[in-house]
Amino acid sequence: MALNDSVATGLGLASEYLEYLPENPFRAPMETGWKAMTDRYTDFEIATYGSIIVHELAYFLICLPGFISQFIPAMQKYKIQQDKSENFDGQWKCFKLLMFNHFLIQAPLILGAYQFTKMFGIPYDWEHMPTWYNLALRVFGCAVIEDTWHYFLHRLLHHRRLYKYVHKIHHNFQAPFGMTAEYAHPIETLVLGAGFFIGVMLLCNHFVLLWVWVTFRLMETIDVHTGYDFPLNPLHLLPFYGGARFHDFHHMNFNGNYSSTFTWWDKIFGTDAQFKEYYEKQGKKLD
Repeated sequence: MALNDSVATGLGLASEYLEYLPENPFRAPMETGWKAMTDRYTDFEIATYGSIIVHELAYFLICLPGFISQFIPAMQKYKIQQDKSENFDGQWKCFKLLMFNHFLIQAPLILGAYQFTKMFGIPYDWEHMPTWYNLALRVFGCAVIEDTWHYFLHRLLHHRRLYKYVHKIHHNFQAPFGMTAEYAHPIETLVLGAGFFIGVMLLCNHFVLLWVWVTFRLMETIDVHTGYDFPLNPLHLLPFYGGARFHDFHHMNFNGNYSSTFTWWDKIFGTDAQFKEYYEKQGKKLD
């Protein structure tokens, strides 16, 4: 864990310069709730059953705004691919594979979280709870690491010798909607999902990071798959955030825009060229 310690130390030093920031205004109720949870449930129950509940609740609650929007005529002006609409058959097909992946592929990985925390001495108690800005830095670090892993492995899955066997399933939906975020071949779920855990192994200093990071990651991936470019989206405050239009083009075009969260790898390697050309022809402004 030497690398973990050095990275964590760096983040700790960075957070020292942020100590002037205000305290979390919800700290008191969070402390009450967290202590009640840790008093009532074992670390094993929190890390396993608790994590599965957090994942499922977060996934479908975050999907809800996009799902409801398809029934509201006023929201259709924000839909990116105006000529394609959602349908029940497609959503039911997506939901069935999601349940398979969630409970037969992802759930066993989540169950391993307990062993990870015990192996590396990750605390659960409130006394070791990091400050909100320390936690935010670690989540951002996880996002940068995952985005890098995702770009290169995602691009590899588009290789003509691999695409039809694995990644083609995710592209069954040329016009994505929120639930399609984790609609994928089980092998892809494992390969691209590995990027989620790299940051955790390097940066985790408290169990809460797993829950905050998974919630943020779901917010991001569901947002870019939602098919709607909603205004006043707080995720656009993130520097170099791709957003729904960026990833929606990947589904429409099948190539380019391989990053999961940020745009810098696509900019560096020029894999966003077709995206830029498309919007230039459309006469639309890119943020």
